[in-house]
Amino acid sequence: MKSITINIDNDKLVDKVTWLLDHFKNDGLEIVSTEDMEDLNMLRATRKEDSISFDQYIQNGN
Repeated sequence: MKSITINIDNDKLVDKVTWLLDHFKNDGLEIVSTEDMEDLNMLRATRKEDSISFDQYIQNGN
C-alpha cells in the first residue's frame, strides 16, 4: 500500500480536496487523518501491555 500525506491550512480547500478524494473510495482509496493514525499507533502499542477487567478498573478508579 502506498501512502500520501497532504497538508492543507485552508479549511475550504480541505473540504474540496476531501470531496474529490471521496469519489475514489469505491476504487480502494482509504482516507485517514494524521490524528487518526497517531491514535491507532498508540492503541497498537497498548496491545502488548497487561490488561485488567472492567470491574477491576471501576473498583480502582478512585
